[in-house]
Amino acid sequence: MSDGSTVGFAPDEIDPTAPTRAARLKWVIVVNDALPAGRAVNAAVCVAAATSSAVTGLLGDDAIDASGAAHPGLPWAGCSVLAADAATLRTIRAKAAAADTCHVADMPAAAQHTRVYADYLATVKETAPEDIEYYAVSVVGPRNKVDKIVGRLPLLP
Repeated sequence: MSDGSTVGFAPDEIDPTAPTRAARLKWVIVVNDALPAGRAVNAAVCVAAATSSAVTGLLGDDAIDASGAAHPGLPWAGCSVLAADAATLRTIRAKAAAADTCHVADMPAAAQHTRVYADYLATVKETAPEDIEYYAVSVVGPRNKVDKIVGRLPLLP
């Protein structure tokens, strides 16, 4: 699994005038489709935060409105939020983690079942990898690789 240091956009690749499909890298977030809406949104937001801080060039410039007020930059190359069942989510995470060209950020279920971050860390540390249940997985990588990993998953309803 990449730590994000080798996955990102070089400054000369960032083109906010191009369609999102023209970007070399693709960003998807896949959410467990069995989660209630609030938990699904929380999981997606958490993996997005981890991804946007780790992958260079993912966020565009701030937008400035007519009054001069700034609105923080958003993903200029887009981000699709998809849905999958728990087994598919586990497979997607495994495939993406095995690809050295992809950055992966995940949210184990333990993150929503603990209220203290240190407890979350301790819970994950004591859990065998095959027993971790994922609520969301974020993947950034070459468009064709990401498409192959996620297949034709539907958008999160």
